[in-house]
Amino acid sequence: MTLLLGCIADDFTGATDLANNLVRAGMRVVQTIGVPASPLAAEVDTVVVALKSRTIAPAEAVAQSLDALRWLKVQGARQVYFKYCSTFDSTAEGNIGPVTEALMDALDCDFTIATPAFPDNKRTVFKGYLFVGDVLLNESGMQNHPLTPMTDPNLVRVMQAQTRRKVGLIDHVTVAKGAAAIGEHIAQLRREGVGVAIVDAVSNDDLMRLGPALADMPLVTAGSGVAIGLPANFGLAPSSAASVLPAASGLQAVVSGSCSLATNRQVADFIASGRSALAIDPVQIASGINVVAQALAWAAPLIEQGPVLIYSTADPEAVKSVQGRLGVAEAGAMVEEAIAAIARGLIERGVRQLVVAGGETSGAVVQALGIAQLQIGAQIDPGVPWCHAHSDAADGAGLHITLKSGNFGSDDFFTKAFTFLG
Repeated sequence: MTLLLGCIADDFTGATDLANNLVRAGMRVVQTIGVPASPLAAEVDTVVVALKSRTIAPAEAVAQSLDALRWLKVQGARQVYFKYCSTFDSTAEGNIGPVTEALMDALDCDFTIATPAFPDNKRTVFKGYLFVGDVLLNESGMQNHPLTPMTDPNLVRVMQAQTRRKVGLIDHVTVAKGAAAIGEHIAQLRREGVGVAIVDAVSNDDLMRLGPALADMPLVTAGSGVAIGLPANFGLAPSSAASVLPAASGLQAVVSGSCSLATNRQVADFIASGRSALAIDPVQIASGINVVAQALAWAAPLIEQGPVLIYSTADPEAVKSVQGRLGVAEAGAMVEEAIAAIARGLIERGVRQLVVAGGETSGAVVQALGIAQLQIGAQIDPGVPWCHAHSDAADGAGLHITLKSGNFGSDDFFTKAFTFLG
């Protein structure tokens, strides 16, 4: 198999986000959970290798990313895409910069671009500054993220702090002039010793203009937005056939570990609609109470009546209070483990349509379900598709699952998602 595009994503929701845009643009895509142990048998254009590397130690993130790169090169990938969040989630140490540098070194690549722009989800970059909707990144709620608080919206500064290479900017004026002007600007930046360039993009038109300028670039780093402009470089066009999934059946449920503003609104909307919801308490988990068994016992009589929601979502002040008592890493890990165990229990009890909210939570759930790869289906909201997978928790049967980034989706996402499966 020769891949047109080999992708490495730093979390599981980000991987499906990227795969979703590639499928919509006409590519046949398989998403793997971690680096496969052997070549894929499927005939596809793109493989997205989903890692859980966004918040781990930089050295380990680099090692996992290089493992993924080696596998993709063996599959013959013609171009490599490193995908991170549309809010450029990272700590002061990385992991976007360190992974980018390691991939550049491995590919003998002296220049690449970086842009998390995803206009369909109101993530835009202007003069190097990242906006979420109408506000700067550091005013969007991301400044309160429990693991990767983003307090500086200037992506040139953020990236420069994480890399030894010189970071520059391809601004909106250049992007508006099209691929030729972008190419000329890239050549100029190279002459100036720039190794990584942040790229402005405020619309899908900007991303489509950027696409052809990246055709010969060995490595592209971006959020998922840039993906809409790449398939045409390989002669592909949008096709609905790429997103067809098997028919859906079984019970429905939602599990949520995200504490983002968007997910808080989605939880509130679900509860306001009169559906059944249960909050789990990290402090109870830490005290040894079997929260998993309690949640599954609560769900048992309700799940036949329609979708139920089990969540640990909370406002920033509540999250900080729990972190202060238990520790940041400890609180996060305990919640992820509990929600993953609850998700597995729900699947064992007949759930075959599962919505998962939160990047770290999605990674834990997919691993708990023993899912090795995902077939990417139709989009529910920008960046969030339904997927189809097989799990030993479902006795090997197929199930539909959507992995929603905490920041994505409309307020009614938890209720409307199931309507897309009929």
